[in-house]
Amino acid sequence: MPVKFTFTNPLAKTWLLIHQCHRLLSRAENAAFTQVGLTARKHAVLFALGNLKHPVTVTDVARWLDRNPNGISMLVDRMVQDGLVDRIKDMPDRRSVRLEITSKGKKAITAGNKLTRQVYKQIFAGISNNDFIKISAILERVRFKTLDYLELEYTKEEIQMLKDQSSQVAHYLSQGEDGDEN
Repeated sequence: MPVKFTFTNPLAKTWLLIHQCHRLLSRAENAAFTQVGLTARKHAVLFALGNLKHPVTVTDVARWLDRNPNGISMLVDRMVQDGLVDRIKDMPDRRSVRLEITSKGKKAITAGNKLTRQVYKQIFAGISNNDFIKISAILERVRFKTLDYLELEYTKEEIQMLKDQSSQVAHYLSQGEDGDEN
């Protein structure tokens, strides 16, 4: 159980709460995904594949998830072994490989999405859409300030992709169990 703390400094409290919430939400996700044979990382790759424009490469997924392409490639190797995704040689450029979700992967992502919606509905019960809008706006500012601080040179397309990703996640969280908006 995380340590309960009392800080009078709002910045210190917020910093620690962000880290604790991230770790706890990750644990909750992994507990849900275990029920359908996934991990949060595998679910994230499937989620990316379902939301990116096709054809999709490992590099596309890595950029969308803000991860290292080598790490995503190794994860995809395991997902291919698990039957969740296929690597398909691109016909125009045989050196290029694209990724596609298998039927087993589609079933896993559907079940995983349903479970995480249930988990998040329980965790976020009682928090209004206005509160989510405020929190999202603040976290967007923190994310872009962090990108500036790290001097990461994101292209306009990558920044738009980050914004689109935020919209997609917000839309995903607002979906009902059957895929309909609440």
